[in-house]
Amino acid sequence: MDSFSLGGVEVTRVVEFETPTRPPAVMFTEIGPQVWHDNRSWLAPDHWDHDTGLLMTRMQTFVLRSGGATILVDTGVGNDKSRPSIPAFDRRGTDFLARLAAVNVLPEDVDLVVNTHLHADHVGWNTRLVDGNWVPTFPYARYLMPRADYDFWRPDSARSARSTRPARTAAANANVFDDSVAPVVRAGQAVLWEDSYDIDGALRLEYAPGHTPGSSVLTLRSGGELAVFVGDVLHHPVQIIEPDANSCFCEDPTAARASRRRVLDRAADQGALVFPAHLRGGSGARVRRNGSSYTIQSWAPFRERV
Repeated sequence: MDSFSLGGVEVTRVVEFETPTRPPAVMFTEIGPQVWHDNRSWLAPDHWDHDTGLLMTRMQTFVLRSGGATILVDTGVGNDKSRPSIPAFDRRGTDFLARLAAVNVLPEDVDLVVNTHLHADHVGWNTRLVDGNWVPTFPYARYLMPRADYDFWRPDSARSARSTRPARTAAANANVFDDSVAPVVRAGQAVLWEDSYDIDGALRLEYAPGHTPGSSVLTLRSGGELAVFVGDVLHHPVQIIEPDANSCFCEDPTAARASRRRVLDRAADQGALVFPAHLRGGSGARVRRNGSSYTIQSWAPFRERV
């Protein structure tokens, strides 16, 4: 299946591309090699290429159809973007819009775009290059952006003036504000929300800070079904069994751990499907408690082939 329903909300997965990334010890400095060895049976090959020693990741957008609206959750890397510090993201030319069209979503059909946070691989298709200018890809959409992230990345913000430590992802996020955020704001299509934001009766955004100051999660409640789209609160399924392990990209490690545990606690207690932004395989999982940690009970019913 490319799509399935949770209550009255249809969930569709659209993959932009997949790529190997970095060795586990670089991405997760707090996780030793024994953890990877002990969990190889389910981490490989979807989430970890044991032969190359590299983690695997996927850039994908979740399309939600709720209450007659078409909603995109995160917009991937985008085309033509200058990302000199990340070769895998630099000046790509993918068929992402054709993949959206294949699930009956044209740019003009999109009502809302949710950016769970404002990193390069979550806002890239916010805009596209037209006659040398960056313009919103989805001309009639409102783009929901967490204000805390907007203020954190805005070049002229007070935070930039007083900061004593550069952002951990400063190099990786170079050019992102200018080509993927500011054009949407200038077009009058951005909604900068704080703390929480109710989209409709089924969908609610809430801050889950740590990975970035405005890192957020989108909770879906409909017809007795529950799911949570967590962006990069979880980068990789190994963090389900090692919830205190942060990625090397988390701005506030203490807050990131707290947010991750809070999200996983609620998901385990309420039987929610958890959809991180970058999981391969089923793209999402239902979790349950396992002592002070968690384990995967089942995967989301997306087909494996993409």
